[in-house]
Amino acid sequence: MSVTTKGPLSSEPYDVTVVGAGVVGSAIARELARHPRLRVALVEASGDVGDGTSKANTAILHTGFDAVPGSLEARLVREGSRRLAAYAAEAGIPVEPVGALLIAWDAEQLAALPALLKKAERNGYTEARIIGADEVRFREPHLGEGVLGALDIPGESIICPWTTTLAYATQAVRAGVDLHLNCPVEKAGPARSPSDDDPTCHELTTPRGVIRTHYLINAAGLHADVLDRRLLGRGEFTVTPRRGQLIVFDKLARDLVSHILLPVPTALGKGVLVAPTVYGNVLLGPTAEELDDKRATGTTEDGLAGLRAKGRRILPALLDEEVTAVYAGLRAATEHDDYQIHASPKERYITVGGIRSTGLTASMAIAEYVVGLLAETAAPDLGLDLTTPRALDPVRMPNLGEAFPRPYQRADLIATDPAYGSIVCHCERVTRGEIRDALISTIPPGSLDGLRRRTRARGGRCQGFYCGAAVRELFDGWGESGAAR
Repeated sequence: MSVTTKGPLSSEPYDVTVVGAGVVGSAIARELARHPRLRVALVEASGDVGDGTSKANTAILHTGFDAVPGSLEARLVREGSRRLAAYAAEAGIPVEPVGALLIAWDAEQLAALPALLKKAERNGYTEARIIGADEVRFREPHLGEGVLGALDIPGESIICPWTTTLAYATQAVRAGVDLHLNCPVEKAGPARSPSDDDPTCHELTTPRGVIRTHYLINAAGLHADVLDRRLLGRGEFTVTPRRGQLIVFDKLARDLVSHILLPVPTALGKGVLVAPTVYGNVLLGPTAEELDDKRATGTTEDGLAGLRAKGRRILPALLDEEVTAVYAGLRAATEHDDYQIHASPKERYITVGGIRSTGLTASMAIAEYVVGLLAETAAPDLGLDLTTPRALDPVRMPNLGEAFPRPYQRADLIATDPAYGSIVCHCERVTRGEIRDALISTIPPGSLDGLRRRTRARGGRCQGFYCGAAVRELFDGWGESGAAR
């Protein structure tokens, strides 16, 4: 196993290479790692796993109640939800089954609820029910005026998206997958070396050198169409980045909301919601803005003002609370209503595109589906052994959720190692022990933002104003003293 961020790459061909170490690509790499005879690479353009779309979403573990019935997405979200819930419990990924209320604010929305209930039933979700305004307000007393009813979806949960991606990638690396970070694919095509030409190999050109691989899995998220079309001569879909801006409110707002509060969906998506997070905050968002620029992750004055206006109607008291942070994520929307997962046996290539916000929930099922396609289409002469998957050694991730004991609260842990009682980030109660553990972990952070996603340090109400220097000192010190980079 190895994690590389710089230096030369191996010249020996891989059996399978996955491009994109987001939540889906990392899940696929983990699934491939269950086949010990495969030599697998996971290639990521940025300096960390989960550093793109996967890090900036609404962090909901969906039931799939509102997916398009009969679609691949509906099937994989339904299967993935069960699998991820079980995996999260095993791996220590925080999940809170808070349930959701899809709220009708006018007569038209109220009239739409029966059809949404039938849609949920067609998707195999039978626990949903329509409830009246009085019950809605009893369960959510801080809602704004005008509620007429809601669809109750008790199976919806909130989850930590950062820990999920990191768990997949960590387990993959420990099982032998090579993770190459800071490794954007600039060109792709058949191997062209006159002295070592292998017609069964793809050749991926990166700033760090060339990667050769028999099979290529494209899980490049926002850039999946670029790899699909410009580099490999295909063009089955186009990714149009859909920006979602969100506002994160302080932990003091957490008592204002008990459920995920959903709007009646539109053609552009599920609309603006209010949701608690496993970190103890409250989210408001996202917007849905069709863009051309796949790097446009900045927030805008108009976008945030629009969110505040909608938030004031949904939960008026929320707007009186302090804002901890604002951020924006780009969803990989396409012209299609379904996931774009296609196998091309002749080219030894699988595309995994158009994976929208449900990709977190569906990730484990997507991975199993993709590896199944690989098994069905693999050329016999290449000898890919996909017949006897093994169980991977379990991984236990550090807890970032407020509903579970954190290290600073655990006297037994502190007695064993006093570093877990030494708080560095007071807003988020992050200890020196947690920061140290992250910096010497299997996949250590390459930046302070990566450290924040692993520990929550600098993620609280002061955004690092007080703890920033101390966190930076630890980050630099552990790097110099031998933490992997």
